[in-house]
Amino acid sequence: MQRITEQPGPYRHLETRSAAELLTYINAQDSLVAPAVAACIPALTRLVEAIVPRMERGGRLFYIGAGTSGRLGVLDASECPPTYGVPPGMVIGLIAGGDRALRDAVEAAEDSAGQAWKDMATYTPNADDTLIGIAASGTTPYVIGGLQEARAAGLLTGCVTCNPGAPVTEVCEHPIVAVVGPEVVTGSTRMKSGTAQKLVLNMITTTVMIRLGRVRDNRMVDMKLSNAKLVDRGTKMIVEATGLAYGEARRRLLEQGSVRDVIDGQ
Repeated sequence: MQRITEQPGPYRHLETRSAAELLTYINAQDSLVAPAVAACIPALTRLVEAIVPRMERGGRLFYIGAGTSGRLGVLDASECPPTYGVPPGMVIGLIAGGDRALRDAVEAAEDSAGQAWKDMATYTPNADDTLIGIAASGTTPYVIGGLQEARAAGLLTGCVTCNPGAPVTEVCEHPIVAVVGPEVVTGSTRMKSGTAQKLVLNMITTTVMIRLGRVRDNRMVDMKLSNAKLVDRGTKMIVEATGLAYGEARRRLLEQGSVRDVIDGQ
């Protein structure tokens, strides 16, 4: 396997470059990410189409990863309840080393091939669930071991990596491989690789939630009304959909607590 993510970056002697030069280098490399992700759309389509019927039956979506990859999975999972009004246990992000690893590096935690499945055991995974392993290098034991166990237990499995032919692609049904190339700082996969992973996770959960009916037109009609900005946004959705005056729309929204309920009640 050629570990592209570990290959030397295209720019040398970075310590001698000006700030403007460095920023230009990074931006130039970042421009390669979206095309690399676009090439994954056929594989992403197959994965999403496999996830949706499982979640319609009550299945959940799990992410596992270490370091940056794990943090991105936790971030994506944590944003689903406020954005789409789903219960917190519907999309679950697990990171090697536990919640402490979200802020402090727990680097050795990723070397345990058996720990991810142990971490998932708390949730009693079943065959309607999906596990997506996130690993830029594609070699993380925590992720590979978790996927192997999950697949043996009948879960749907996928991965997000940036190295073609990586071991993680061999242990899941739906590998997503975004080949973004070497990093400006060699091996620093929090950069282009992390950006690609973030885009892919956004695409997965957004498309799944739309297919599950959590978006109407292009509006987040099930979002949680957790602050004044979101109450205002929800009120404007109701005004647009129903023709109610702003004040009446806001009153009904605060009374019923749901944009969808107010619109459907008209």
